[in-house]
Amino acid sequence: MPPSQSRLPWLAPGAPFPQPEQAWGASDPAPGLLAGGGALDVESLTRAYSQGIFPWFSDDQPILWWSPDPRMVLQVDEFKLHRSLRKTLGRFQHDARCEIHIDSAFPQVIRACSTSSRPSQSGTWIVPDMVQAYEALHGAGFAHSVETWVNGQLTGGLYCVALGKAVFGESMFTRAPDASKIALAALVCFCRYNGINLIDCQQNTGHLASLGAREISRASFVNQVAHNSALPAPRWQFEHVYWHEFLPAKIVPT
Repeated sequence: MPPSQSRLPWLAPGAPFPQPEQAWGASDPAPGLLAGGGALDVESLTRAYSQGIFPWFSDDQPILWWSPDPRMVLQVDEFKLHRSLRKTLGRFQHDARCEIHIDSAFPQVIRACSTSSRPSQSGTWIVPDMVQAYEALHGAGFAHSVETWVNGQLTGGLYCVALGKAVFGESMFTRAPDASKIALAALVCFCRYNGINLIDCQQNTGHLASLGAREISRASFVNQVAHNSALPAPRWQFEHVYWHEFLPAKIVPT
């Protein structure tokens, strides 16, 4: 059921968002919850993300907007490339059957992600309205998919939102061992190469922490988003040379 509206700002479509620091705190029923209502159009979504706010709700709820404190982020220079994944990437980048693509299958990626749930939920949060909204955001150039392909088959991937050089990770899926981790590693390489220093992870999970993500204050996060989103956006295309951010050009780990 929707959270109580008695203390929650309720937005008309197009209305400005409350300041992130007005979100519910640790003693409230839903820490990080900022507002309800509004709309999921491109203008509302880009305005929300530029302020460190994101939508998250189930199919039995109205639109809910969140800005948690602290915020889970991955500093790309702190990404933990574990030995097993390093070996996998070494084989992947030298196998002609294996490819990373960006934005070649966004609808397939978000729909595959919608069949997975977040660890704290029993069902998906990527409801049909969210799929439609993020496909529109993709069409406007603000949402991207990073895809792992093997033998011409989509085996895993992720999608994210990007404003300038501010990148917000959304969801991942996998159909083969390590396929989603390969896509994440590819995104990290892309970010490192293009001078993007931070990927928003929104929520703290053990899996993200194992890969090097950590919490920072909401104030710090919002400040970094304001700075990074004003920078020129990179060209969202994956080049093989990006792997060299992790791996030597001609050495395959054994």
